[in-house]
Amino acid sequence: MNTKFLMISSSIFMCLIGIGCTFAPEEILSRAGLQIQELSTLLIQVLGALYLSFAILNWTAKSNLIGGIYSKPVSLGNFLHFVLVTITLGKYYSNHLSDTLLIMPLTIYFVFAVAFGLVSFGRHEFYKKT
Repeated sequence: MNTKFLMISSSIFMCLIGIGCTFAPEEILSRAGLQIQELSTLLIQVLGALYLSFAILNWTAKSNLIGGIYSKPVSLGNFLHFVLVTITLGKYYSNHLSDTLLIMPLTIYFVFAVAFGLVSFGRHEFYKKT
């Protein structure tokens, strides 16, 4: 299984979130209907830094063999991130069904969670495509 597309797509996805959180925290807070305060703005920017860090990790690991015993920390970190966010968004959405804005991110996170689960725990042949 070639994981290059998975690593590139997850890197781009997390980079977009990271850039938004880093450079537009007040807009994100107001769109979410939350009060704009100094601490909440800081927390959104820290979240953006975390997303950008994960994005650069995935981008730099895109050419590595990933899965099985290869790059296990990278695949497990991604798997855990996407599973936990999927569970969190799913729990929130189940209590707020009228908030249809969450359907798209929930779906994207679910797809990445399944993909990284297969990479981390599935039995596939891994190869490096040149």
